[in-house]
Amino acid sequence: MTQWVYGKNVVRQLLNDQKKIYEIWIAEGSRDKELEALIKQSKIPVKVMGRKQMDARLEGRHQGFAACIDEYKTYEIDEVLQAVPEGKLPLLIMLDGIEDPHNLGAILRTADAVGADGVIIGKNRSVGLTPTVAKVSTGAIDTVKVSVVTNLSKTLQYLKTKGFWVIGADMDRSQDYRSAHYDVPIVLVVGSEGFGISNLVRKNCDYCVHLPMAGTITSLNASVSCSILLYEIYSQRNPI
Repeated sequence: MTQWVYGKNVVRQLLNDQKKIYEIWIAEGSRDKELEALIKQSKIPVKVMGRKQMDARLEGRHQGFAACIDEYKTYEIDEVLQAVPEGKLPLLIMLDGIEDPHNLGAILRTADAVGADGVIIGKNRSVGLTPTVAKVSTGAIDTVKVSVVTNLSKTLQYLKTKGFWVIGADMDRSQDYRSAHYDVPIVLVVGSEGFGISNLVRKNCDYCVHLPMAGTITSLNASVSCSILLYEIYSQRNPI
């Protein structure tokens, strides 16, 4: 099965990584000569079409470039665990009900930046690896292993048998994220944009952390919260 992904950075990253691309579409009047030259060097079949025609065929902002590739690969949990480098403290991110593709894409991008070992998403009530996710991730969709599981709670129970501690991001009955210690194998659980962590998943958390809110706003975007927490973990594990 193939799919279309789009956006200048997405297509450029695919070319730089020498990923298999079956065809590229370029909108008439494109002004990114550097990217066009890179495409020409690759000798991949190219189709030039009107921008309105591309708009009709693709959802979202394509920026005049699209590529046909194989569907994004997902991994079994054990495959993710086996890929963790020897001697490294594992760091996994579980997303409980994240439905906004922009949030998932941004989280993948931060996960790559901090060297996280994988992202776990639910098969149901969760956004999948869509073209929008790929575009927002700016290539991280190819570098961060994503596991799609049927049951988040059972997955957490399994990971606990492998030595992981489960830390939930939640305001209720939680401690300041700066007071926690992250020097153990961790699964960081981030809840949905509107409802947070589900009750069943919450019951499997060893403890929860929250971000202090000093202003009038009572919550942050899921990807922003996740990024702050991931960099706190990174900071503690990699002190200057």
